[in-house]
Amino acid sequence: MNTNRLSPTVEKALSDQMNKEIHASHVFLSYGIWADDKGYQGIANFLYRHAQEERNHSIKFMEYVLNRGGKPKVDSIPAPPADPESLTACFDGVFKHEVDNTTAIYKIVDLALEEKDWATWNFMQWFVQEQIEEETLASSLIDKLKIAGGDRATDESLFTLDKTLQEAPNDVPLAQNATGDNP
Repeated sequence: MNTNRLSPTVEKALSDQMNKEIHASHVFLSYGIWADDKGYQGIANFLYRHAQEERNHSIKFMEYVLNRGGKPKVDSIPAPPADPESLTACFDGVFKHEVDNTTAIYKIVDLALEEKDWATWNFMQWFVQEQIEEETLASSLIDKLKIAGGDRATDESLFTLDKTLQEAPNDVPLAQNATGDNP
């Protein structure tokens, strides 16, 4: 008996998004390594944690597809972009990546609505909310860097920004611990 409750189109879209989340994890890991190499250990730590969060998102997609009777497909992951030229380019890259991810999330929501796949539509609402938070976070990084002076920031301002991000709470939840009350 076929127990797959996903259409082939939805299953592929969810698998593609799982892979997009894995790619995002690699991008943020790469940016974190770049920041670490430049001496920004706080910013690097922040980006490493964000990389783990993106990986957790990919696991959520994987688990959902499996739970609906499908089989997610792991594709090859494109290489991350070249190292950023500056912190501004790094933070702009984070923001751009989140906006691109939001667009992909919305396409899956539209597809689920079109196919009247209410379970997937409901599942995707967590990611819609998450992307609001992700874009806000990325935008606030850009704002904080601008306040510090952007690419012309003093060493003292960059030190303070780096320390602030180092001390940001490590609140990355594990995907397998997510519930309706605690997404």
